[in-house]
Amino acid sequence: MPRHPASPPKVAAVAFNGISSFHLSVPCVVFGESFPGTPRFALTVCSWERGPLATTSGFDIRIRHSLAVLDEADIVIVPSWRNPDEAVPPALCRALRAAHARGAQVVGLCLGAYALAEAGLLDGRRATTHWAFAAHFARRYPQVQVEPEMLYVEDGPLLTSAGTAAGLDCCLHLIRERYGAESANTLARILVTPPHRQGGQAQYIDHPLPKTPRDSRLAELLAWVREHLAEAHSLDSLAAKALMSRRTFTRHFRQLTGATVSQWLLAERLALTQRLLEGTDHPVERIAQLAGMGSPESLRHHFRQALGVSPSTWRKTFRGT
Repeated sequence: MPRHPASPPKVAAVAFNGISSFHLSVPCVVFGESFPGTPRFALTVCSWERGPLATTSGFDIRIRHSLAVLDEADIVIVPSWRNPDEAVPPALCRALRAAHARGAQVVGLCLGAYALAEAGLLDGRRATTHWAFAAHFARRYPQVQVEPEMLYVEDGPLLTSAGTAAGLDCCLHLIRERYGAESANTLARILVTPPHRQGGQAQYIDHPLPKTPRDSRLAELLAWVREHLAEAHSLDSLAAKALMSRRTFTRHFRQLTGATVSQWLLAERLALTQRLLEGTDHPVERIAQLAGMGSPESLRHHFRQALGVSPSTWRKTFRGT
């Protein structure tokens, strides 16, 4: 298992007048609460604005810390932004640039991506934001490579996410990166949220929960596939198992998951590969079999392409060996 540092990483979340209480609560519950079996963080909420700050929910919050806490933070999070047409204050831009320059991980959740872009941190980089504002974001910051369909995008030490609940996915991704899949899954179970959604999953899904008996049957099939990833699966074989035509199955699958069959299978197999690397001593050859990745070469290729490191490096990082 990954080794937790002697002193918890410092996380700074930036608040402002008119902030959404939900968006602020996402980093607070992930990094500010202490749950059994989950990694510890030292969270501080700060702002450049003084006095009680109004929230969109009708209550005020009092912030005790200034942006000076960004000088020592390991992770800096801008949970959102109050108005995409409003300029981000120069003081916040300077603080974000300084944090990035000294090596902090800087995160923009939802419209918080505007703050990172305004500070110039996303120039020449990939990023995302809430799908409803993606076109506006792209026009305002043409130097940023906007990927509007993704749940979250990591480009070096910079992370941006789509709106609302995708911020939770992004924060769980941070946990997974630093402490492994099991720590992220433990926290996800406590928060009663899906433990693993790849950043490349679609933001907008027509109906993410089953609405018809046919979709319920499909959801049951997906649960079965997760338990049988070592077996070979294809669009045709799954359509037949669901008692649907290829065309109907493809449409309902995308409506339910936001992905193609091949994309979804690869994401599930990579997630299982992560868990097996962290929690077992199986060699890569055996893991490739259990995860249905075909060959060790195929596993290494897809793993490095998706996660940026080799399976052996991932195992060493999260098992401390």
